[in-house]
Order: sequence, then C-alpha cells, then structure tokens
Amino acid sequence: MPLDITSFFKACNPALPLSYSNLEERQYYIDFAAVRGSNHIRELKRTIALLSNERTCQLFTGHVGCGKSTELRRLKAELEEMGFYVVYFESSEFLDMSDVDVTDILLAIAHQVSANLEANQIRLKPEYFVNLFQEIGEILQTPIELSGVEFSVGISKITARTKDSPRLRSQLRQFMEPRTNGILKAINEELLGQAIAELQRRGQQGLVVIIDNLDRVDARQLQTGRTQPEYLFIDRGDQLSKLNCHLVYTIPLALIYSNENETLRQRFGGGVAPKVLPMIPVRTRNHTSYAEGIHLLRHMVLVRAFPEAEPAKRLEHVSHVFDTLATLDRLCLVSGGHVRNLLGLVRNCIQQSDPPFPREIVEQVIRGQRDSLARAIEDQEWQLICQVVNQQNVKGEVEYQVLLRSMFVFEYQDLQGTWFGINPVLAETTKYQTWLKQAETE
Repeated sequence: MPLDITSFFKACNPALPLSYSNLEERQYYIDFAAVRGSNHIRELKRTIALLSNERTCQLFTGHVGCGKSTELRRLKAELEEMGFYVVYFESSEFLDMSDVDVTDILLAIAHQVSANLEANQIRLKPEYFVNLFQEIGEILQTPIELSGVEFSVGISKITARTKDSPRLRSQLRQFMEPRTNGILKAINEELLGQAIAELQRRGQQGLVVIIDNLDRVDARQLQTGRTQPEYLFIDRGDQLSKLNCHLVYTIPLALIYSNENETLRQRFGGGVAPKVLPMIPVRTRNHTSYAEGIHLLRHMVLVRAFPEAEPAKRLEHVSHVFDTLATLDRLCLVSGGHVRNLLGLVRNCIQQSDPPFPREIVEQVIRGQRDSLARAIEDQEWQLICQVVNQQNVKGEVEYQVLLRSMFVFEYQDLQGTWFGINPVLAETTKYQTWLKQAETE
C-alpha cells in the first residue's frame, strides 16, 4: 500500500483536533478510554441522556494537548445521534482569554445558540434584548438594531466592537454587571425556553451546549487578589451553571489543585467532581512498559499514514513509515502518551526526511525536543520533579503551575487512582540520570 506523504503530514498536524462528525476525520480516531482509566465521555453522555428533560452542568478538564477537544467533538456527534441538538464552540474564538467576565461568557453562549438556531430556520426575538441592545449601542456609539430574525447579529456587533478595546469592554461591563441576573433570566426564558420548546416540537431530545477552550482562561491575578479562573468558576460559577439547558464547560486544570477545589465541586459542579482527562499510559506506576497503551498509540500514528487499511492489518505497513516497529515504539514511549507531543514528533520526522524513518532521524528529533524542554528548567524545579518521581503525586496549585502546566510531569490514571510521572523526554537528560544514580546508591 503506497504512502501519501503529503496526506500523512497534514493528518499529523498536532494543532488540529479531529472532527468526529466528519467521516473522513473520524477514521483517524482511536478510542483510548480502555487504557485511560475511565470513560469520561460516556459518563458525560449518560448524565445528559438520563436527565434529558432537566438541565445539567458538567465540568471537563485535562492537560494541554491530551485530546480534550477531540473527545468533546466525539461527545457532540454521539449526542446528535441520540437526537439531541448540540451547540459546540471554542470560546477562544470569541473571547479575549486574558480578560473575561461572566457576562462575556453568557453572551457568547447566547450568540452561538442563536446563530445555530437561525441557521436551522429557528428565529427568536428576545424582547429583553431589544431594549438592552439599544442602550448598549448608545454606550458603544454603535447603533444596534435588532431585526427579530437576526438576534445573533446584535451580539456579534457588540463583541466585534469591544474585543480589541479594553476601554469599551470596561464601559460595557460596568453597564452589564448589575444586570447579570436579568440577562441570565432573559436568556433562559426568551432564548433557551423558546428554543427548547421548538426543538422538542421538531422531535429533538433537548439542547446541549459544549463550551470548549475555557480552560485557556489566563490565570492573571485580579485587583481583588483572586485569579481570573477563581473569580469566574468559583465566585461566579453558580450563575454560569444556571442556564436552562445541558451544559459542558471546560475549566482550567489549575482549579483541581487549588484550595477551592471542593467549593468548585459544590458551587459549580453540583457536588460532582470535574472529569479530568489524563495521558495515555505507556508505562505503569511500577515503571514497566504498558503494552496496551503503546499498542493504541502505534495505531494512532499508523492510521494517519494508512487510513484505509483494516485495523487488524495496520501493523503490517509499519515498514513503510519506520525502519522497524521498535523505532515507532521508541516514539510512543518517549511521548509519555501525550497525543499532541507524539503527533509533533512524527511531524518533525517527516520534516527531516522521507519515510521509512531510520532510528538516527528519530533520535535526532527526540534530542531536539528534550533539549528544548530541559533548557527552561531551573534547579529548584528539578528538585520538585525528582520529588514527584519519588512520591508519584503532585500537591497544590504551586506544584501544578511549575510542573504540570509546563509539562515537566504527566498525570495518569489506573485501577489504584491517579499517579504522576516525569515527562519521559526529560528522563533522558544528564541531569535526571545523575540524580537517578545518586538515588539508587542512597
């Protein structure tokens, strides 16, 4: 079977999550739930299905690049197959992640829901917003006429006018903040209420809104002393959870490691802990190779080279991509089960030479990634890394910020629970190897 190098290169783009609804992209999808320790997408889906006539609010998080967006797009496709009307959007396309307020998120949701409904010939005219938009237009010196058939256009004009102007954004927030509860009520009654009634009349099970990329909200400190994520998801999370539809929010992973974790669970998650998507294990907590994880990662790489090959026969084509199966396994192991890192390593190999890739090219790519990451680590951070290796645990928000956010260590789950290990590419540094030898002699 010939290898189309251009298609392979495109398919290994680590920046693009797979669209599960697209059959061409779905063929690249590998289900890692069996080795990740839990099936979070099934849990999110079952909660919505079992409470289809009620409102639900569920929280989802995970490490950067571990595959959250791909999994959420799968959730969207599967809920649609069950008869739900699903609105999925990436909040980073509409919000300035360094400066977000609750009303920004509420308006972004209202905008995306209304735009989706209008595209499907469901046109609403929320009366509350007719007057609100007129007043906002005066503040922004941008006339906003709500035609009744293009409610989403009114919100688009507001966001376009304020997105690149902190001054106008501040003015708008001073106006909107006292009206937050009124806006929430209007969205529920005039937008979501009407929408769900019409969707159910058309035979849909209900409305689901999936807000992706809110985990990218900047962790800057506000004047109150709170960080922006704490303010949004803990102090104001109760308001974000009260929209009358099914909600799935992505939230910053740092909140899981903060002292406010239990408050987050009770106030925003309805008493249920956020679902955390871990890495794909390539080793066990006892440091032995984990064959099942490596096997699935092999398939993730090879399906992008030969999407039309039968799954049972994919490994037969490995010699067209790598000089040996051991070379592919080397990449899988050194990635630590981090999906984006593995795709990035493969893409770097393609940039270096034509396949099949010899071991020398693979080792050169690995060294490049190792040195790039290790260059940023200071001595006290190395001490923390070695401490995590000993304890297989990360404690508190400070260690999260230093170790997990920087991808110096990875999080895994098994039958015993959560454990942490060093990013395998760092385990090959002279600094770490020296520490390891010293630890073995003590």
